[in-house]
Amino acid sequence: MRPSIAELISQFPHEGQVDWIGVRPERKATLLEPTSVQARFIGLEGDHRSTAGKRAVTLIQTEHLDLIRRFVRSDDITFADLRRNIAVSGVNLLALRRQMIVIGGAVLRISGPCAPCSRMETIMGQGGYNAMRGHGGVTAEVVTEGLISIGDSVRHQLDD
Repeated sequence: MRPSIAELISQFPHEGQVDWIGVRPERKATLLEPTSVQARFIGLEGDHRSTAGKRAVTLIQTEHLDLIRRFVRSDDITFADLRRNIAVSGVNLLALRRQMIVIGGAVLRISGPCAPCSRMETIMGQGGYNAMRGHGGVTAEVVTEGLISIGDSVRHQLDD
């Protein structure tokens, strides 16, 4: 018997991991890059965007950084330039939409794609905005507060 769509959606080949963390102390400020951070219901501790809800935390795929660099023809682009909170590798974030993930001691619910902002043109030059389209990562809400550190596993959590 073939698996149902619901079964397929809940299956992932392996866990991912946290590769980078960034917090923005204020709007347009240089990102700080801690090795660990507390995830609170209002977002990551120390991040200026302190609003509980579906956009409390932003995540991006580590694998997408190389694509974005190729699109803008610059190896100098960093995660800090992309203005997201957490970079993860080894798991498809877009496949986790509306799903819960465990990262370190925190549980997040992926709410949807994170569209690029117009600042990408300033940071990466002409075409920076379009380079990020489809590769801007996802937004998430914090379901369970906890510590997130570089190297932590990222795994899908089935709803109870």
